Amino acid sequence: MMQNVSHVRLFFLSGLNETMDYRVVLFSLTLLYYCFIVLVNVILVVTIILDKNMHEPMYILLCTFCMNGLCGTTGFYPKILWDLLSPVHVISFSGCLVQAFVMLSFICSDLSILSVMSYDRYVAICRPLEYHSIMSKQRVLLLLVFFWLTPFCISSINSIVTYRLEICSPYIDKLFCMNWVIVKLACFPADTIVNNIVSHITIIIYLFHGLFIVWSYVYVLKTCVNSLENRAKFMQTCVPHLTSLFIFLVTVLFNVFNMRFGSKLPPTIQNVISIELLIIPPIMNPLVYGFKLTLIRNRILGDINVKRQIY
Repeated sequence: MMQNVSHVRLFFLSGLNETMDYRVVLFSLTLLYYCFIVLVNVILVVTIILDKNMHEPMYILLCTFCMNGLCGTTGFYPKILWDLLSPVHVISFSGCLVQAFVMLSFICSDLSILSVMSYDRYVAICRPLEYHSIMSKQRVLLLLVFFWLTPFCISSINSIVTYRLEICSPYIDKLFCMNWVIVKLACFPADTIVNNIVSHITIIIYLFHGLFIVWSYVYVLKTCVNSLENRAKFMQTCVPHLTSLFIFLVTVLFNVFNMRFGSKLPPTIQNVISIELLIIPPIMNPLVYGFKLTLIRNRILGDINVKRQIY
């Protein structure tokens, strides 16, 4: 029978200790940045929902992408803002697990949605005559449900196997909780074998996601080589997706290197690297798509011009 026998019920987060002399400035900047993230993502989501011309697979996927960004940042920014105003930075064991669950779900869901988006672009460019039959709204919704449930199940399993560990140290030298951070605090390393197996299975699953994206774009590029029309479509719709994918991969790789070799870096740099996924993609994705996709750009700019005329 599984039960939590952890000695620790409260964690102390020490990631902010180096910067508390500037906490008022950091709080103000962080609040403004979070508000801007919420604003640009909500604008894009609402624009797609309200405009019936955008009720197409590509825009539905983009809407889901932005909603996932909002979920991920909500798991981080309110807590860090609270910590910047508090003299002591603590989080309960259960709260830490919830935050770790949200963070892992956010990262996994991002890659899952990017995989579906790559398949959507493959069908649009390589099999245009079959696009509406293959990428029907029902099939898109099924794909999204599947790719939302997969990260949810993976994150749940990771949380369950982490919950069973006996934790001896209450000190986390990070800004927020992740499963691998909690696992490092386990009393007995032998107990973490199951966690390591689950982590490796998770990595393998998402490596297959990455291979699928590569496969999709190999065919897309082959198709675009001899067609001006497809090249134009590629520049218009695939470049934003590839930009988002590139940003995601770079931030993930920086985090992986930080986990493996970051102990030699100053704590402030380690913290910056660890939150890149929560700083860059959530703001860049809606901006890249908003500027690049003509339909979204024209709709947003049109609404702004209408409001100017009213006032």
